[in-house]
Amino acid sequence: MSLFQTVDKVKIPLKIGIEGASGSGKTYSALTLAKGLYGKLDNVAVADTENKSSLLYRKHFGAFKWLSFEKPYHPLRFVTIIEEAVKEGLDCLIIDSVSAEWEGEGGCLDAHQKFGGKFQDWAKVTPLHRKFIEAILYSEVDLIVTMRKKQDYSMITENGRTKIEKHGLKTVQRESFEYELLTNFSLNQDHLAIASKDRTGLFKDPVPFMITENTGKIIKDWNEH
Repeated sequence: MSLFQTVDKVKIPLKIGIEGASGSGKTYSALTLAKGLYGKLDNVAVADTENKSSLLYRKHFGAFKWLSFEKPYHPLRFVTIIEEAVKEGLDCLIIDSVSAEWEGEGGCLDAHQKFGGKFQDWAKVTPLHRKFIEAILYSEVDLIVTMRKKQDYSMITENGRTKIEKHGLKTVQRESFEYELLTNFSLNQDHLAIASKDRTGLFKDPVPFMITENTGKIIKDWNEH
């Protein structure tokens, strides 16, 4: 008997990211994408770390499941919520947002400081973050995760004077997080998206576009055929 199997049509659990600055439309885009993927949201849940922002759209999208995910934002709490989504047989879990796992109270940066804040203390934090990553990667439930982006700064000294230098927007998560995902959409302030990472090959066009329900239908068709 061969150890290998012939693979043709295999539906995989989707892992999709949506990142953007405040006001770029991350939550709305995540719900819109889910609506396109499943037709309705009655078996989709939102784990909301963003002060109940997803509830603003309940009348627009209709019924969906909801969890107020409040601090502390320890990585293992995210793992537990993903596991519960699988147990409940959800079509999809939207985590809005996973930035809290990185820089929120009880998250990775906070834990690093509490362990002592030294470089070697990352050895205690990284395994926790890795369990969070593995929960996303190996979960059988579809996941849509949002991430905040914020202005990145550095302080430089010239001629004895210190000044602040801007470096554009930076995603609030551990560096390279997006590469763990199937597709990652980056939104601008006009609510338009480009795929900063895409393993489906569906979103190669560099022209920004609006995430609509049809975007979800396109991904669904790709995954099922």
